[in-house]
Amino acid sequence: AMSCPPSPSPARWFKALRRTRLKTYPLECVDLLRRARVAFQSGRTLKESFRLTQLEAVVRMLEEHESDFVDALGRDIHKPRFETVVSELILVKNEALNAINNLKKWMQPQHSTSLDECLVVSEPLGVVLIMATWCSPVQMCLAPLVGAIAAGNCAIISPSECTAHTAELLQRLTPFYLDNECFHVIIAGTSDLPEVVELKFDHVFFAGNREDGSRIAQAAARTLTPVTLILGSKNPCYVDQHCDIATTAQRIAWACFHNAGQSLVAPDYILCHADIKAQLVQALKCCLIQFYGSNPRESCSFGRMVNLEIFNSTRDMLWRSGKVAVGGQVIEAEKYIAPTILTEVVESDPIMQQDVFGPVLPVLTVNNMDEAISFINKHDKPLCVYAYSSNSKVISRIMRETSSGSFCSNDSILQTLMVNLPFGGVGASGMGSYHGRYSFDTFSHRKSCLLRGTRFECVTYLRYPPYDDRNLSLMTWASSVSQRSQGWCQIL
Repeated sequence: AMSCPPSPSPARWFKALRRTRLKTYPLECVDLLRRARVAFQSGRTLKESFRLTQLEAVVRMLEEHESDFVDALGRDIHKPRFETVVSELILVKNEALNAINNLKKWMQPQHSTSLDECLVVSEPLGVVLIMATWCSPVQMCLAPLVGAIAAGNCAIISPSECTAHTAELLQRLTPFYLDNECFHVIIAGTSDLPEVVELKFDHVFFAGNREDGSRIAQAAARTLTPVTLILGSKNPCYVDQHCDIATTAQRIAWACFHNAGQSLVAPDYILCHADIKAQLVQALKCCLIQFYGSNPRESCSFGRMVNLEIFNSTRDMLWRSGKVAVGGQVIEAEKYIAPTILTEVVESDPIMQQDVFGPVLPVLTVNNMDEAISFINKHDKPLCVYAYSSNSKVISRIMRETSSGSFCSNDSILQTLMVNLPFGGVGASGMGSYHGRYSFDTFSHRKSCLLRGTRFECVTYLRYPPYDDRNLSLMTWASSVSQRSQGWCQIL
């Protein structure tokens, strides 16, 4: 696979896209899974050198085809080049380079001291399935893939068919860079994914909405397949009366409206102290003009909805919730929804009842921090909680007294991008995590190994039948001694 010629430019593939669909059919999936199993059983992924070669190939693919990824995401969701490079490509490259730099250390068994040799060995799981959301189709496919490769697995990746150009680009490029037997890309509709999961993988990683995640977890449970789920949720953002309003507004507006609001990790609603609501809404309005000009439709920095289904559901929620403070314009033919801020929103409004994948930000008011905490806690545990305040006591209370997959103070989204922080959900927002070493552990089995010799039989014989009270009291005494040195195992 490594000696293949560089792949041709995808431009002409895109022209053919309207005429053909590159959907992967179930029989083909069965065949790809069989090939990956055979490759895994051959042991080739166990070698550190193989894993490094594949990780380096991921970096090369992103560097050599940056403009193709920019082009594909531009066609799929009108994603600006800046956002594609920063929030998709650089992130994956950082993951891969971090894995390359640390692989030797991660692969080493972890020893614990005792008379016998106790160690924990990380072994690959086998063939894993990685399914990614259309919100960030490159990052959510390839960042987990980096962990799967580093841990020594074979993988089948399934990018979202909603972002068709990006999915097909990944399907075309992968064979030019990664091992052709160990790694495959399939394109399947969301409705087909549970069927694919039932083919029996060794681990399933899914990022997307809760309904799809639930169906995938049920399908995986039938074959006792472990899952990592990163699921969309309503991410709250508390804004305290003591904060730098200008900076707060900029950071929230950036997080909510980049990628036209299509994100699992953007703030979904603001819980703002009543005293500063008017100032905050005014500051957000100013940010939108500063970011996207007076007509965001003409801005090169603002995206579009991925498809009409997402467009329609976002538009309907927008029209049936609160009062538009800024934005609100929609153009169906362009799948365009202007960056919108809603005020006078109540909890029963549609926008507060469903996950929103669009550029619409509701602002609710609370009278104090206790009200904000109880509002957050009476809903399902979200993927992210955000809090803006210049008072560190406020920040630490929100962090301690709410539960979420991740938390960030005085900024948004960044905590989900760090290679040294695990990112994942809890409760209704998912299970398991990834990034850096945490990805390696997600795709590894940590095997407990005890290496014993046959010495110490003079002590070991105490455990054998026939049992008598003298031996029991000696064992009990030895146990109380060994508890202090955590070495109970040795006298057995």
